[in-house]
Amino acid sequence: MQKLFKINPLDNVYVVRQSIAAGEDFILEGETFMATKALGLGHKVAASAILMGQQVIKFGIPIGSATQDIHVGDHIHLHNLKSDYIPTYTLEDEFIKP
Repeated sequence: MQKLFKINPLDNVYVVRQSIAAGEDFILEGETFMATKALGLGHKVAASAILMGQQVIKFGIPIGSATQDIHVGDHIHLHNLKSDYIPTYTLEDEFIKP
């Protein structure tokens, strides 16, 4: 089973469907990349270069904009993506605290 999938041809990200360990190789568009950190289910990996300010497209829908240039195979999350719809919080504030 492929560990990454892309739903819509317009998507510029792949979605992790099976965890990838840090240091593990994975293949995108026939090219091999190595995960620099563990990637969990549902996380995103760049399918193409995404320039700062460019929209990130997942499942055919823009989900936010890149806050820095992102290279093919890079992990995409709060450290390099901001929502265009709701406030984006830092990793420390990712979850509501009681």
